[in-house]
Amino acid sequence: MFLGGILGFILRKRKLKYTSKAIMILICLLLFLLGIEVGMNPDIISGITTIGFEALIITIAAVLGSAVMALLLWRYIKHKKK
Repeated sequence: MFLGGILGFILRKRKLKYTSKAIMILICLLLFLLGIEVGMNPDIISGITTIGFEALIITIAAVLGSAVMALLLWRYIKHKKK
């Protein structure tokens, strides 16, 4: 990763034609391989309902927390303008 950052810094002024397509293909390949690895792990497969439920709870809590904080910030800004 460090070497990739250095290479990107060196090549930053060049217009590389297929960089974004190559990145997208590599990301899709990595996600596909991750899916294969997860599917082959019996511990993950046996606990998929628990993992899914926990992920749902975390997602709901994050969305509600963000909405509440945005509302509080909005009220604070609105009150400060008056």
